[in-house]
Amino acid sequence: MSKDIRIKKGLNINLVGAAEQTTSKAVLSNVYALNLNDFHGITPKMLVKEGAEVKAGEPLFYNKNIEEMKFVSPVSGEVVEIVRGARRRILTVKILADKEQVFHSSKTAELDAADAESVKSALLQSGCWPFIKQRPYDIVANPDATPKSIFISGCTTAPLAADTDYILSGKEAELQAAITALSKMTPGKVHVSVGNSASSPFANINDIAIHKVSGPHPAGLVGTQINKIDPINKGEVVWTVSPQDLVIIGEFLLTGKFNAERTIALAGSSVKAPKYYTTKIGAEVSTFLYASGVNGDNFRLINGDVLTGSKVSPDGYLGFYNNTVTAIPEGDDYELFGWNKPVFNKISSTRALTFSWLNKKKKYDLDTNTNGEHRAFVVTGKYEEVFPLDIYPLQLLKACMVKDLDEMEQLGMYEVAPEDFALTEFICISKQPHQQIIREGLDLMYQEIG
Repeated sequence: MSKDIRIKKGLNINLVGAAEQTTSKAVLSNVYALNLNDFHGITPKMLVKEGAEVKAGEPLFYNKNIEEMKFVSPVSGEVVEIVRGARRRILTVKILADKEQVFHSSKTAELDAADAESVKSALLQSGCWPFIKQRPYDIVANPDATPKSIFISGCTTAPLAADTDYILSGKEAELQAAITALSKMTPGKVHVSVGNSASSPFANINDIAIHKVSGPHPAGLVGTQINKIDPINKGEVVWTVSPQDLVIIGEFLLTGKFNAERTIALAGSSVKAPKYYTTKIGAEVSTFLYASGVNGDNFRLINGDVLTGSKVSPDGYLGFYNNTVTAIPEGDDYELFGWNKPVFNKISSTRALTFSWLNKKKKYDLDTNTNGEHRAFVVTGKYEEVFPLDIYPLQLLKACMVKDLDEMEQLGMYEVAPEDFALTEFICISKQPHQQIIREGLDLMYQEIG
């Protein structure tokens, strides 16, 4: 039975520069890259050396702790560089793409007859497994664990994020194949949350429990939906998959080919013509950024949405899980007496000299300025107003900072991911890096407990 979710706590951040719903094909990138920072909880071991020729979908490295878990090349070409850091840790693998792409093919599975183990083996060998993440710890899922349920968020509430219904239009066959496969790996349900749109691509998909979600951001985050539908207790595991990654999984199951193509939203007020582009995982951002044009050169380019993304340069690469790239003005100017005068052009969760609460639908052209420096936590009670999970956010953040594992466990650390704290970080008057604190806390728990 489906369960509708109505979120009251949260904050919608309406920004200028939403992507127009038209799609163009991005210029082909010369070099594609996989950034190992995208894969938490993974110890990579290379299968190829610099100079090796690989096909699209051919394994580049595997997880040292789970050797069956392969990570594959998004394109065919030559491995031109393996970037290493301290202690020779692998940071990035770069592939110079061929002009004519060649795919590594696998046998297609008969989904109706396949069991959980055969599906799991196929996804591990194909390179599709890293698209499946798990909670607790927000890491690539452990194939040895059995999830009590699987969650997919089919609605978008993050500012300027890609519209799920638009990018999945016409992909129903791939979605069904992926969900049929996933449903075999859990004794529970595959939960899919959708918005109020009447044209959701999940409307006629089988083997799922659909939930309608309404309310402000973070209603569209999978963590919010897990908390309201099937909360995680100690010893339990839940898997999550993003909708567009389902398409890649489904296409592999139907065709036997790993096709890293995805549709991304190029958005933000610094983009002259924000729109959607078809590209591939790991493509150079410049291949679609300059096609739309940018306003000036003093802007921040973000790999992801403005709340959870990471800074990237135009010659950087599209992240493994990202379907949004955002460009907004760089906030490197000082506003004289900015703390002591009425503010009309910024969003605030308080009414102290701010007026964004008067017109909740107004769109703002915000920059990256934090409007204040880092300081100790100030107890205001504001975090709870935008944090819909049944968790005490301030207390959990402090437990992470002092590395109190028992307190972290009791306060609900198993259930959260860094993105769940993006809004509390946005409104934080102490300018604390909430997402970084949670990420470090999760990594510590995984090392000590997981």
